[in-house]
Amino acid sequence: MSASGGTKAIVAALLANLSIAVAKFVAFVFSGSSSMLAESVHSLADSGNQGLLLLGGKRAQRAATPQHPFGFGRERYIYAFLVSIVLFSVGGMFALYEGYEKIRHPHELEHWYWPVGVLVFAIIAESFSFRTAIKESNTLRGKKSWKEFVRHAKAPELPVVLLEDLGALVGLVLALGGVGLALLTGDGVWDGIGTLCIGILLILIALVLAAETKSLLLGEAAGIETVQQIEAAIVAGDTVTGIIHMRTLHLGPEELLVAAKISVRHDGTATEIASAIDAAEARIREAVPIARVIYLEPDIYSAAEAAKGPDREATPGGPASPPAAH
Repeated sequence: MSASGGTKAIVAALLANLSIAVAKFVAFVFSGSSSMLAESVHSLADSGNQGLLLLGGKRAQRAATPQHPFGFGRERYIYAFLVSIVLFSVGGMFALYEGYEKIRHPHELEHWYWPVGVLVFAIIAESFSFRTAIKESNTLRGKKSWKEFVRHAKAPELPVVLLEDLGALVGLVLALGGVGLALLTGDGVWDGIGTLCIGILLILIALVLAAETKSLLLGEAAGIETVQQIEAAIVAGDTVTGIIHMRTLHLGPEELLVAAKISVRHDGTATEIASAIDAAEARIREAVPIARVIYLEPDIYSAAEAAKGPDREATPGGPASPPAAH
């Protein structure tokens, strides 16, 4: 996985969640707090999430094969989707069930100092993990808002880890609130309510991640700025006079397919046109290094044909247009 995949942030989150999961489960054994049990499953699920992200990054590095000629870059999207659907949802549904059972059959917390101490420790550990994820993300985020970064990032790992860590911190606060109210009132129902809130939080995060990773799996075009760089690189030579239409598609976070029909001078020889295409491909790769697969088709621009409108059979999707926000 490349540096932009946020490997450092994933490993930091994995180590933090494994240690926190053990501590939370010990606290549950001594106190009987359903919030602690839900948080134990939450941290264990988060650890599995990071393991899947690392596995996806490793599998995505496999070389292309005749059966998969464009490589395996989308493995990273698949494993991120599994994280959002399976582990987050399982953790959320378990927390909802546990909270419901605790509200139906509340009991007083025992050895309250165990859950309180572990929750404070967990908040500190998760804060360090969250800080690492923020630091890693800032190198890629640029001037984008956090919402824009999560919605439009082509590498799924950092958005997943960011939302995981944010959800973990909010969940810990909810668990601490539930345990605290249960201790103050002597009513174990508050512990169950805190557990329900944790479940709702996890399911909401799962829905957000599922929506974003689904878009990546379906295939997203390059960002507007990248498209403009590619267009400028294509027409920088003398022989290529314009772009009739162009398509871009992310084969993976760091792999971009570029397909374009370009207009060339009508009096150019085959050798001149072939040389112009080779030069245009070199300029594209220099401007956008992630453009790994490039197909340029030469044609003669016809104003009369262009006036007929988009030819959807010859060009699926019609003429090129700026990528829309999802």
